[in-house]
Amino acid sequence: MWNSRIRLAGGICAGAILLIGSGCGASEKPSWELFDGAANVKSFPVPKEANRTEQAKGAGDLDYVRYTLPGLKEKDSLPEPYLEEIRSWGWQEKKDKQNSSSLIFEKGKNIVHLSVHDDSLIITIPATIQKDIQGLESKK
Repeated sequence: MWNSRIRLAGGICAGAILLIGSGCGASEKPSWELFDGAANVKSFPVPKEANRTEQAKGAGDLDYVRYTLPGLKEKDSLPEPYLEEIRSWGWQEKKDKQNSSSLIFEKGKNIVHLSVHDDSLIITIPATIQKDIQGLESKK
């Protein structure tokens, strides 16, 4: 009887440790190794670990997607591996029209605004570009 109580208590403790350990993993910083295309701009990379939480597509002049990304901080600059990945997908930074938490990238005639916040990022297509894209699509 005593041995079964010890085993039960040991099992409960092991389960609690697993739950606590898995909770800790969720708050780690992103690895910046794997990427997918953004929901609103498939040719713009987003860390695979990011979770899409909000999207406004074509709602008036607004087209954006918000992703949660635990460990991302507005006060820090984007990690170099992410910036390298963005460049490797063909996007160039427009440094003359940005600040530390809002970056602008250009690829051909396409423009993307990348806003960095604590634990999230937002990818926005400017309204004028969105109207041009819609105009081209309607002419087909």
